[in-house]
Amino acid sequence: MQIFKEISELSHAAAGIFVQTARQAVAEHGRFTVALTGGSSPVQLYTLLAQTPYREQVPWLQTFVYWGDERWVPLTDERSNAKMAFETLLNKVPIPTEQIFPMGGEGGAATFALQYEIRLKDHFKTPTPQFDLILLGMGDDGHTASLFPGTAVLQEKEKYVQAYFLEPQQMYRITLTAPCINQAKKIVFITYGEKKAKALYEVLKGEWNPTQYPSQLIQPQTGETEWLVDEAAASLITKNQN
Repeated sequence: MQIFKEISELSHAAAGIFVQTARQAVAEHGRFTVALTGGSSPVQLYTLLAQTPYREQVPWLQTFVYWGDERWVPLTDERSNAKMAFETLLNKVPIPTEQIFPMGGEGGAATFALQYEIRLKDHFKTPTPQFDLILLGMGDDGHTASLFPGTAVLQEKEKYVQAYFLEPQQMYRITLTAPCINQAKKIVFITYGEKKAKALYEVLKGEWNPTQYPSQLIQPQTGETEWLVDEAAASLITKNQN
């Protein structure tokens, strides 16, 4: 876990990891495949990546973009994770549009989830998708992607993409499942703010309880996980270390 005083410092660190991981992936196998996250946490990161010097350092022509999760809304909807990413980053960098795969389309959410999983398997040419980088946030309740506390998707062992109706929000969500996320070579959590302190402490230091704190499910098999947090989010952890 890396702790930063300011969100800007955290975001610059995340941008550096993004650049390094992208360049390494292209050097090793000719392309870089990333899953983006939504919410407010990555906005500053995406803004930085669209600007000098980071913009020039990312091999955009060899970059393929997917998403970790999405609300089942039109891509023009203000709640869309993809809409935010296009406005802050993707519309401002030279990435081919055919290499961007938002979680959105026609028909039902369940059908689209099946299609998205097929797309992933076709992209990776393997039964098991393995992203070079997955960006994640964490909610005040300990959820990540659309893996919310108490939902059946937390028990998923076979599917890599799942759609389900989230009752508290009265809407469908689509998400990469924990088995899919855990195949990634690198996972980066971006978490800040005092409202996240309790959940962060429980996820990293508390007892094993992924039904209540789903971010605990993210334990990659062979890859690595980095937590980039600010002092406010880490306050309970640092307090208990003293």
